[in-house]
Amino acid sequence: MRIQNGIKLAKQLFPIMLGTAIYAFGIHYFIVPNELTEGGVTGISILLNYAFGIPLSVSTLLLNIPLFIIGWKLLGRKGMLLTGFGTLSLTLFLYIMERVLHMGFIVPFATEDDLFLASLYAGVTLGAGLGIVFRFGGTTGGVDILARIVNRTKGWSIGQFFLYFDAIVISVSLLFISMERVLYTLVVVFVAAKIIDVIQQGEYAARAFTVISERTQDISKQIMLELDRGVTLIPAKGAFTGQPKEMLYCVVYRHETRRLERIVRQADPRAFIIVSEVQDVLGEGFKSEDPGSDK
Repeated sequence: MRIQNGIKLAKQLFPIMLGTAIYAFGIHYFIVPNELTEGGVTGISILLNYAFGIPLSVSTLLLNIPLFIIGWKLLGRKGMLLTGFGTLSLTLFLYIMERVLHMGFIVPFATEDDLFLASLYAGVTLGAGLGIVFRFGGTTGGVDILARIVNRTKGWSIGQFFLYFDAIVISVSLLFISMERVLYTLVVVFVAAKIIDVIQQGEYAARAFTVISERTQDISKQIMLELDRGVTLIPAKGAFTGQPKEMLYCVVYRHETRRLERIVRQADPRAFIIVSEVQDVLGEGFKSEDPGSDK
């Protein structure tokens, strides 16, 4: 049992380390050499580096300590342990990148001619790193803690929260870098937010179907038989006719969308179908509770 638990924990911690390594690489390879910045605590650390030359590894760790203490109660013990691990891992890889660059093993991507390209690659790299970290229940501390709290309690997209919050932090960066660099930084933040959402939702991307039909019983039986998906039948009433009806509600993976549409059309070609995007699905047949939860 201990060996199995150890393997399970390693499968969670290794991706978090990989994500922080990618993120640290993006910061030192794309962001700092081009005098761009970031949002959240990392953005503050970068600005402190620009203003006072404080190493990112040092300021990131010091700024995260009080936030870690505050978040201990809000995210739960296991969630904060993973956050602590993510913060220390990020600090470690920031330090490693600082040493690697100092010794000249890697030449950072610095350009004056194509800052847009640098911004795109920075956004993809940072988004990929953070997306992997979040996907496996970790955070890198700082604003990540707040983003996960809002995502869990309010259902906000983590990428969306970062976009709004980081806009405030980046606005302050006008005191330290030029308007041009700030505008390119907004490109970084926007691209990173989208990449985070793609990686976060990934295989769980789903569609919710609402079907109004005279043959909901037949349709629901066929869905359960062919797709092995649960179906909810909701009593309804036609506003114009005043006649009682039934609405069928079902959530499926994105790749099952066409099959469900075919089932509905075969049973009732006149059925009224509403298809909605689903940001996240928890429950049987989809994914279980967030890995960072205490449950």
